Amino acid sequence: MAARPTSSSGKKPVAIIMGSQSDWATMQHAAETLDRLKIGYEALIVSAHRTPDRLYAFAKSAHKKHKIIIAGAGGAAHLPGMAAAMTTLPVFGVPVNATALDGQDSLLSIVQMPGGIPVGTLAIGKPGAINAALLAAAVLALNDKPLAKRLAALRKAQTAGVAKRPKSDAADVAPRTTGKKRRT
Repeated sequence: MAARPTSSSGKKPVAIIMGSQSDWATMQHAAETLDRLKIGYEALIVSAHRTPDRLYAFAKSAHKKHKIIIAGAGGAAHLPGMAAAMTTLPVFGVPVNATALDGQDSLLSIVQMPGGIPVGTLAIGKPGAINAALLAAAVLALNDKPLAKRLAALRKAQTAGVAKRPKSDAADVAPRTTGKKRRT
């Protein structure tokens, strides 16, 4: 089930913001993770560069509707930091691999915030988006026992899904050697 951006109606403790439509390919993984945990969210395109007035309006009023912001951005990746500069809500930044530098530029941009303007920076791409959602869930679960149970169940299922031993596939197994050198 692919997550879809939600409307602004209902309880949405998490805002997922991104700089452009193309960032949704990465940020949908945060949305899908929040869906699995039954956490409401609102997904918005809020570009730090192309829609600065929209960013300002969002960040200044975010505390009225949300508790946490997950901000994905590629390239110069100013969105997470600019949002964090205008709100006291926790902001989790997800570097999107949108340029020839495969997200390294975004990672460095997001992680290098000056002291006093915190942005929790996650991994580049899909793993970062998933972990941002899990981190948001962990913060929200501090004051939400049913959510804490759902998060614990998800983590337990994740652990249970890891095999103890690797599966052996004859085509993938290299021939064993005895360690003796063969004379030619």
